[in-house]
Amino acid sequence: MGRSQELSEFKRGTVIGCHMCNRSIHEISLLLNIPQSTVSGIITKWRQLETTATQPQSGRPCKMTEPAGTVHAEAHSAQKSPTVCRANS
Repeated sequence: MGRSQELSEFKRGTVIGCHMCNRSIHEISLLLNIPQSTVSGIITKWRQLETTATQPQSGRPCKMTEPAGTVHAEAHSAQKSPTVCRANS
């Protein structure tokens, strides 16, 4: 499953601004239409790093994109499945 799109710097700043105005995670989530887990993660990272900037990721990025990976996985599973394309014997 692929990763979802990152939030913009402005939206992350808005989350922190709401947090500083003593809004709860639930209220921020409803106000900005963002999942509560995302809001919680943004606030946690802000407390630890005191920044909302995107940090570099570790490791090499995936070579396969989502659509290509799905097609490859379906073709691979069709070859391994004994019930698919079984010849009459």
